[in-house]
Amino acid sequence: MKRLLLAAGLLCLAALTGCVQPPVAPSGLIDVAERPAEKALLAGLRAYDDAQYPAAEKQLQTALHAGLVSPRDRAAAHKHLAFIFCTSNRASECEAEFRAARAADPAFALSKSEAGHPLWGPVYRRVQP
Repeated sequence: MKRLLLAAGLLCLAALTGCVQPPVAPSGLIDVAERPAEKALLAGLRAYDDAQYPAAEKQLQTALHAGLVSPRDRAAAHKHLAFIFCTSNRASECEAEFRAARAADPAFALSKSEAGHPLWGPVYRRVQP
């Protein structure tokens, strides 16, 4: 009987330890930056900062289609696309991108200075809940 209880106990212990997952190493910036979507996002943001708006638009679209993991990253891509669209007189696309940014990250909001911009500020305020 003792052997049977010991065997049953060992079997339960083995079953429980099989459920334990080893800890996952945290991703570093280099790991994240090498993923295609995140790489495209970084390229798009750089192009935007360099006023290379057609290249930025292409890279930001690529990042979104490649599947950005972070909701904040998706919102940032949509926000910069909205800026590009608003400054190129594509108000309906600008509005859609602000809505997409909010859908990607419910906490999405422009900074005070961004929201006060004369081109995209009115569009942004129009789509606020």
